[in-house]
Amino acid sequence: MATKKQIILPMVVIAVGVAGFIGMSAMKKPPEEKEELDTTPLVSVQAVEINPMSFSVSSYGVVSAKYETELVSQVNGEIVYLSDSFVRGGFVKKGDVLAKIDPSDYEAALIDAKANMASAQATLVQEKAFGKVAEAEWKRIENGVPTELSLRKPQLAQEVAKLKSTEAGLKRANRDLERTVIKAPYDALIEARNLGLGSYVSKGTPLGKVLSTDEAEVRLPIADKDLQFLERKGKDAQVLLTGDFAGKAQQWLGKIVRSEGVIDNRSRMTYLVAQIKDPYGLESNNNELRYGTYVTANIDGSHAGQVARIPRHLVINNQVATLDDDNKLRYKDITIVRQIGSEVIVSAGLDVGVNVITSALDYPIEGMQLALPQDKAPKDELDDSQDTQLAMEEKD
Repeated sequence: MATKKQIILPMVVIAVGVAGFIGMSAMKKPPEEKEELDTTPLVSVQAVEINPMSFSVSSYGVVSAKYETELVSQVNGEIVYLSDSFVRGGFVKKGDVLAKIDPSDYEAALIDAKANMASAQATLVQEKAFGKVAEAEWKRIENGVPTELSLRKPQLAQEVAKLKSTEAGLKRANRDLERTVIKAPYDALIEARNLGLGSYVSKGTPLGKVLSTDEAEVRLPIADKDLQFLERKGKDAQVLLTGDFAGKAQQWLGKIVRSEGVIDNRSRMTYLVAQIKDPYGLESNNNELRYGTYVTANIDGSHAGQVARIPRHLVINNQVATLDDDNKLRYKDITIVRQIGSEVIVSAGLDVGVNVITSALDYPIEGMQLALPQDKAPKDELDDSQDTQLAMEEKD
């Protein structure tokens, strides 16, 4: 028979266990409710701006003189004078004497020519007198018919021809004497001098080379597709040239004066020629633009009207992804008039303020719901940002 202790002890253990279970159950927290996960794709956008724009066309080239002249001797002789300015890099004015060839032989030839002409004139006067005498004698003869020879007309014609020949010889002698003085044909920069004092030159001997300084030219290659952005195919368009001089970037203004009128066989480019006045700044305060300088050119083009500029990579098949007022994806057809670098110029299809999507979408579908980063910001962050903004306004 069980004792009283044996009966009570198990009951106490069971009671303690039940009490402990109840206590632990009371301490256990109820499971937390999980928030619903928002899977709406986030996108970043850029508002479209519409602004007026004028096109420009870029090119490049090397500066050269408008006129280049090779000075060549037209007579034979020894160089007896050289100007101090007739050196490489020297500047000369139109008509300046650069060099002189020994004129002695040509001065003597001029004297001979003058003497021959004087003799021919005297002979002609004498022959005219003979002709008048012959004509008077024939008038005394009755029933006589004079011939051309008897009136000395052939002799007179011969003397007239001799006089003209001596006049031509005099002109040649004068011209040869003038050619002993080598003059600058225009305001120029001396590029080369090929002779020295005492040198002997013959007809055709190169004496030097001069470059005009009134105007410089630059040949600018233009692709055929870019000609459409130039009014009148670039004729009279303003050009901004940029290049380096003395270690600094410099700019010069020029104007398109002509097209070369043909397409280059190798490059398939059309060449426009830009002209720059007074490139060396001799008559003005222009920056010096030396011949041989490599320059880039920006040519003023036609007016594009009201256009938008957007990154090129956002355009696919002439469509761009936008975010409408309900935060849904919408594709818009656009008209692209030109591509400039990493951007395209849009003339139609986008309105001011339209939000163009600039971030990538994994599986874009027309009409799908999207969200902006600020739409998903935690409420606490929004409250903190608003409090910060209010505090800054109160401080102001």
